[in-house]
Amino acid sequence: MKTILPEEVQAKLQAGEILNFIDVREVAEVEAGHIHGITNIPLGLLEFRMHELDKKTPYIMICRSGGRSGQATAFLESQGFDVTNMSGGMLEWTGEVK
Repeated sequence: MKTILPEEVQAKLQAGEILNFIDVREVAEVEAGHIHGITNIPLGLLEFRMHELDKKTPYIMICRSGGRSGQATAFLESQGFDVTNMSGGMLEWTGEVK
């Protein structure tokens, strides 16, 4: 499974890269604070909503600490998606939060 550190994600954003984020936390968690531009698909709904995603698009998976996003990354990877888990999750994110 591919992983990326929150600092690496932040550096890519600051360099102007366009990144695609899937936040697998529950809606209330996301409303409390999230990275700008995320798509929220709670982990429990991922299997039913993965048709909304494009297998040609790379995604960075996010959750609170990296556990749920790790599960989501493993699942989507097994389905043929290009996914990377942001280790440490939002607990280690020091960038801007909406």
